[in-house]
Amino acid sequence: MSRGEKKQGGEGVGSQTSAEPNGATRSPAAKTKPRPRRAGRRAHEVPSSSAGRGAIDRSAATGRRRSGPSDPAPRRPRRADLLAVAVVICMSVLAACSSQLDQGRSKPAGTAGPSGEVTVQFLDVGQGDSVLVRSPEGKTMLIDGGRSTERMGELLEQHGVQKVDLMVASHADADHIAGLVEAARTTQPTLFINNGIAGTTRTWERLVAVLGDAGTQFQKASNQVINLGSVKVRVIAPPAGMGDDQNENSVGIRVEFGEFAALMTGDSETKETQGWLAENRAEVRGPVQVYKSIHHGAANGDNAAWLAAVKPENVVISVGENSYGHPTPQALDLYDSRGIRIYRTDRQGTVTFRAKGDGTYVATTER
Repeated sequence: MSRGEKKQGGEGVGSQTSAEPNGATRSPAAKTKPRPRRAGRRAHEVPSSSAGRGAIDRSAATGRRRSGPSDPAPRRPRRADLLAVAVVICMSVLAACSSQLDQGRSKPAGTAGPSGEVTVQFLDVGQGDSVLVRSPEGKTMLIDGGRSTERMGELLEQHGVQKVDLMVASHADADHIAGLVEAARTTQPTLFINNGIAGTTRTWERLVAVLGDAGTQFQKASNQVINLGSVKVRVIAPPAGMGDDQNENSVGIRVEFGEFAALMTGDSETKETQGWLAENRAEVRGPVQVYKSIHHGAANGDNAAWLAAVKPENVVISVGENSYGHPTPQALDLYDSRGIRIYRTDRQGTVTFRAKGDGTYVATTER
């Protein structure tokens, strides 16, 4: 939450299936990116070949008269002719397939990358944040948990999450950590990372107690790389000199899987993002295929200089019913002006990206 916004609910800030972008939020001029296909829309069909339309008239090319009743029967097509037709059909099919893959590719794939798929899910937790990451080997990371323990319990059961290997609290605001209490109780995380600034709310105290009971290891965020199976998790510590404000000390997380990258930076505000850029942090520079909107699309979140560095293809706004005006028209216009494809959890539900190591990905939504 920004410091000037009024809190909802009981606890405030401590001292510290197929996807389609949200067309309703995009301006008419911002049509630079193809949109994912609507659910239920049929795939493109490969046009049928010209075989069976009749014999080819060769008289114009050869000067020979056409075959008549007294002429010998026309010869059967040669094997070379049949092979040529088959090649044309195969090339048409391949072209159709590649056009679908290109919807999820920011650049031509280089190396094949690691095998399998990484899954990055922006869970629909209402007005709050929660991102679930799963590696091809089944390792799991949960970043934030929204404001509802009940909702988080439903989502963990729905997605079959029984164990969390790495839990991250970007900061200690209630709309980011309340759901982590339930997640910690049911999944007993191995490692917990936060910004090192303790919260002052009962929600924070409950979270610390549950993690302690689970035997979870606590760690203050530092600039480090954690291997989640074949997925690299780059932890981005807050810049120096941020004081004790929770938002401006948000922990950033960059997920990398071969050529695919996703970036989440909590509720970081302009002071923190400028600090990262001033430190020339490579982890926050793009391009990235997937990016979480800062602070639910608040006016004091993303800005032009920051997005010019991040270079996201897709932005996910994790938002629910609220009295703050999130996402703001300024944020939506900013994304539109840069041709960034927009997803919103309040309208499309949970947004899931499944990516391969060559950088290709598929995005889906579910309510």
